[in-house]
Amino acid sequence: MLSASDTIRRLGGLARGADLQRIGFDRAALSRLVASGQIERLRPGVFGVAPISPAVRAATMHGGALTCVSVLRAHGVWTLPADDGPHVWLGAGRHGHPHDGCSCTPHYYRGRPPLGTATIPTALLHLRRCAGDEAFFAALESTRAKRLLNRTAVARIRSALPANARWLVDLSRSDSGSGLESLLRLRMHVLGIRLDCQVPIAGVGRVDFVIEKRLIIEADGQENHAGPDKRHKDLVRDAAASALGYETLHFDYAQIVHDWPTVQRSILAALHRGQTF
Repeated sequence: MLSASDTIRRLGGLARGADLQRIGFDRAALSRLVASGQIERLRPGVFGVAPISPAVRAATMHGGALTCVSVLRAHGVWTLPADDGPHVWLGAGRHGHPHDGCSCTPHYYRGRPPLGTATIPTALLHLRRCAGDEAFFAALESTRAKRLLNRTAVARIRSALPANARWLVDLSRSDSGSGLESLLRLRMHVLGIRLDCQVPIAGVGRVDFVIEKRLIIEADGQENHAGPDKRHKDLVRDAAASALGYETLHFDYAQIVHDWPTVQRSILAALHRGQTF
């Protein structure tokens, strides 16, 4: 017979006491294993063995499964909300269990949470309810760009959305360069402005967006455009684009996320200037 710790590890690091009892580990045996430190009781009826990530541990202790932005970040997905502690799916009508150092954000969405973590499609759907359409759209495009969803999963996400939100999936692409690009494209779409994405321009290189074949928009994430060397390359590209008749606008994370009205006015003004010539 396998040891309880090996059994729990083979089950993914977490197991319900009822499941362990069905395969031969009675309550007394489980209590002795907890006392000896071989396994850990994370909450009544749920046991685990190391290693368990701090976020999954907190979600389990709180009474649910890790979900929403917490799951997506763990997969390297670009997410918009601030890091405000583990997001925990408790299920409808259930109550959380505050614990030492608890900073959990509970989600009382329908369904039965699994042990550990929600799936990526479920986490995306929870993110939309938690943080809104823009956060969902940017994370969806990031997830698709990382090839974390196949076509079937995307279709299931679409069908699970309210009818008035399914256009977000229809608009999404699998080649977005960053969450900032996703936000900018979504907001321009709402304004009725079409952007050509990831456009190669001879003598300039690939640019994030082109509007009306004359205005280049670059969404400059810090990781892509920080430092004097990269800044110099941007200036060289901008000069080459200007020689070809393009105007280039650069916007960084703080502008796109926190000062969108200024970004929008700048783009609309540039488009208006082009129409006056």
